[in-house]
Amino acid sequence: MDRSATRPADTYSPIYFLASLGAGGIAVTFFMFLMFWVPHPGQPVPVFEDIAAAFGTGSLAMQTAILAAVFGIAVFAFLNIKSLIWNLQSLSAFKKTDAYAKLRETNAEATLLAMPLALAMSVNAMFIVGLVFVPQLWSVVEYLFPMALIAFAAIGVLAFRMIGTFLGRVLSKGGVFDVTAHNSFAQLLPAFSIAMVGVGFAAPAAMSTSATTVAVALMLSTFFGVAAILYTVIAATTAFASMLQHGTARESGPTLMIIVPIVTVLGILFVRQSHGLHVAFETHAQPGETMIFLAQLLSIQIVFLLLGAVVMVRQGYFSDFVMGSKTSPGSYALVCPAVALSVMIHFFVNKGLVGAGAIEKFGAMYWGVTGIAIVAQLVAIALVLRLNRQHFTRRAVPANAVPAE
Repeated sequence: MDRSATRPADTYSPIYFLASLGAGGIAVTFFMFLMFWVPHPGQPVPVFEDIAAAFGTGSLAMQTAILAAVFGIAVFAFLNIKSLIWNLQSLSAFKKTDAYAKLRETNAEATLLAMPLALAMSVNAMFIVGLVFVPQLWSVVEYLFPMALIAFAAIGVLAFRMIGTFLGRVLSKGGVFDVTAHNSFAQLLPAFSIAMVGVGFAAPAAMSTSATTVAVALMLSTFFGVAAILYTVIAATTAFASMLQHGTARESGPTLMIIVPIVTVLGILFVRQSHGLHVAFETHAQPGETMIFLAQLLSIQIVFLLLGAVVMVRQGYFSDFVMGSKTSPGSYALVCPAVALSVMIHFFVNKGLVGAGAIEKFGAMYWGVTGIAIVAQLVAIALVLRLNRQHFTRRAVPANAVPAE
């Protein structure tokens, strides 16, 4: 095809970092197979040796699941990094344009927070790749945790500097924030970004055997988790008021579901903290309490999934921007809720229902509910493949692209 032909992604937006985020999230959904189906005595997560042992002694079903998980992690972790590198290069070029200067003067400046969000996801994805593919990694993992804390701290500082620049501009003087354009949940992207950093900080809290490492991870993850909750509440409240007055911005409809991934990330953060408190500080959470807590989080997600679906169906978003010929970078935000719902259901089933003794592991009810998680995972995969084809295929005629708000 003619390399001079255009593609929608040539009109760059920082929202394209969500393509990297979505691919990394799908890699996490495949890791759920290993996390909850492969025995891993001696550590809280499965590692290369556990996976190899389960594959060697497991049934055909277990071997099939492991092969699917390993293949899925490899493919989507690759897409995650490939897309991240493309976005970083494209953002660097974008910063030299007048469009970037204009973006920094509008509400859309918040879309820049998609960059630290994607960076944090990639660190999480690479840790999963290490667990799955690197032999004897667990023997040196205590040395890796401080490095992970430093990496997430650097990303966290970057995120807060970007948030500080944005809020400093809009709060220091009036009239620079367009309230009429605040009619979506697009302004929750900064909250999602710092929540992702927070869940990264919580990983050493759940996995380290060093009380000092656990304590540091608990404090840092608590700070970022609380900051994410505060930002979410404030931004969502003001945005909902604007939507009631002006309606939801059509091209930003997918942001109505951004609550779903935020809730999953924060839910995993709190589950990791609970495990760290149990192991390092003998603070015990009851299985029934965990089950109800996860059920409450899942309920919040279902409410916002229904809200987003109702609005986008009424506005014809799916027929135009997903199945149709129109393109919008914001469509990649649809991948996040599907990924987040899949991951949350896996946790609800295994840490909640099975952990509390409500259902039997690998029983009929278990697979019935887990099947919903797998369906959501397949939806996420289909969306990534469809959107990548829409946005990154060169066309002789420029696409009817709609800029993200």
